[in-house]
Amino acid sequence: MLMPKRVKRRRQFRGRMKGEAHKGNKVAYGEYGLQALECGWITSNQIEAARVAMTRFVKRGGKVWVDIFPHKPVTKKPAETRMGSGKGSPEYWVAVVKPGRVMFEMAGVPEETAREALRLASHKLPVKCKFVRKEDEVNADESK
Repeated sequence: MLMPKRVKRRRQFRGRMKGEAHKGNKVAYGEYGLQALECGWITSNQIEAARVAMTRFVKRGGKVWVDIFPHKPVTKKPAETRMGSGKGSPEYWVAVVKPGRVMFEMAGVPEETAREALRLASHKLPVKCKFVRKEDEVNADESK
């Protein structure tokens, strides 16, 4: 399970997810990627489940990159606790994802295999996703 080794402060505000991703919105390392179409929190368990689904489908062939990391702690108060007495303790960690963010990348496999592996991974995530290729981004930049 992914989580930071150490943090400056244990508890964080929830924050707002507005706007689109300005960094991490292009396929940087691999040939194919899985891009978020809406904003949301992705837990460390969901990231791991998606990664396992991808690597199992390609039978550990090719290479997989995980481009998101859960930096944000989410707190929870115990069940049947009265109101007040401060904020709860951190329960799990999430990665904040905005529209346009490339979350996973693949290389070294045929496109059909990558498309299916990323489709399986997208079913493990709570946000709508789409398959993107590195060539599409290069062609889009040249046409501008």
